Amino acid sequence: MEPAKPEHAYWFPARRYGWGWGAPATWQGWAVLLGHAVLLVGGAAVYFLLPAGWATAAFASWALVLTIGVVGVCLWKGEPPRWRWGD
Repeated sequence: MEPAKPEHAYWFPARRYGWGWGAPATWQGWAVLLGHAVLLVGGAAVYFLLPAGWATAAFASWALVLTIGVVGVCLWKGEPPRWRWGD
């Protein structure tokens, strides 16, 4: 018999040491990280299509928006963050 899964499984478990989240624990968490990477690489490809004066600011803005989105998903679907000392 397979052990019962917890009713509220976190997509992103907390890190053992420090503050934040570790590697995803579910396929949904991995899908979020893969989507982030694909969109980031797509933004890097567009970087070469924009005029030189706009390219850096546009890519930095794009990367910031994507990162805020991933942190938001981690806050929503991840274990509550707090400082951990290895407990």
